[in-house]
Amino acid sequence: MNAPSTTDASDASLREDVRTISLVGLVHGTSHFFHLLLPPLFPMLLHDFGFSYAELGLLVTTLFVVSGSGQAAAGFVVDRIGARPVLFAAMACFALSGLALSMATGYAGLMLAAALAGLGNAPFHPADFTILNRRVSLKRLGHAFSVHSLTGNLGWALAPVFLTGLATVFGSWRVAAAGASVLALSVLAVMWWQRDALDDSRGHAVHVPLSAAVGAPALASQHPMAFLRMPALWLCFSFFLWSSFALSAIQSFGSPALQIIAGLPLSTTSLVVTGFMLFGAVGIVIGGFLVSRSERLERIIGPCLLASAALLVLVGTGVVPGVWAVVLVAVSGFGVGIAMPSRDMLIKRAAPPGATGRVYGTVYSALDLGFALAAPLFGSLLDHGWPSGVFHGSALALALGVVSAAAVGSDIHRRRVAASTSPA
Repeated sequence: MNAPSTTDASDASLREDVRTISLVGLVHGTSHFFHLLLPPLFPMLLHDFGFSYAELGLLVTTLFVVSGSGQAAAGFVVDRIGARPVLFAAMACFALSGLALSMATGYAGLMLAAALAGLGNAPFHPADFTILNRRVSLKRLGHAFSVHSLTGNLGWALAPVFLTGLATVFGSWRVAAAGASVLALSVLAVMWWQRDALDDSRGHAVHVPLSAAVGAPALASQHPMAFLRMPALWLCFSFFLWSSFALSAIQSFGSPALQIIAGLPLSTTSLVVTGFMLFGAVGIVIGGFLVSRSERLERIIGPCLLASAALLVLVGTGVVPGVWAVVLVAVSGFGVGIAMPSRDMLIKRAAPPGATGRVYGTVYSALDLGFALAAPLFGSLLDHGWPSGVFHGSALALALGVVSAAAVGSDIHRRRVAASTSPA
């Protein structure tokens, strides 16, 4: 019997990589969908319950406080028991969240829905990146990160259309919430059907060689918390914190802010989040190709985020007329999208072998913290009649993110140079 050819083995590897990347992308997109379980329904909840924007923003805070608190711990759980069972439990929490929202009769019910969504969201980044790093071959890892970010943006883009569409067609936000629960159960069924593609106990065990070159030693013989001493970890944390401030502003309050600034109806401004995320998705595809060609990733991140910040500042001035304001905010998502694969690869280059779940869990908890802090802040700006603050504040956050990314890149470059000049 002839041995399998190299071509056959390569084709099999490609099919397995594509299957894993696609499935992880699906579940990641679903997690981002549930980030926006509540904000698209804010106008209807405000009408039915009479809450302020700050009170509604506190629901988003609850979601991300629960998620952020659980995310770092989830990294340890993923490293200990594996990513796959954790993802199954997380998707079940999303289904319960949609069900709880559909049955809510007051603020406590809305809080329960937010908390369940946060609990479901907590494990996704450490679990997703553990699976990708262990199962996807090195030559396709950059594209895997790109697809991961792309599907996250598509999940964000789908949520407002899905939820407001169902609520409009059926005349009830409760039906929309129940529909979200059905969506989560459907994805859970697909995960179970293709569960072998999520098995992180076997695979390539990929580690980017640059990690060792820049001085990210293996932590197997050290204390489990030793990774917290890495300066690059906390620089990445700050970068993600500022990035999430900008995203929170646009996702939660971009639409009502544009209603006030541009005098447009909700039916038009509600498209701003979808547009921002779709432009971001295009940017992510391009960023996936750029990330594999660059050693200094901060040189991709900086110009892209600053260009997006400039567009948001322009919209915040109020000089952009009508629907063009919506267009410019949407286009600003393009620069943010290009930067995303570089952002994820920065962490990969700093993460020591054996601590992937812990590092990603800790760094990505900064996203949850940023969303938790930003939502009531930007909601208060609207309550106090300063809608331009939503866009100016998000632009400032992007600029601060550029500073943090530059610091991360400089730290990695410094350690790479030190490693290359040290005696063998």
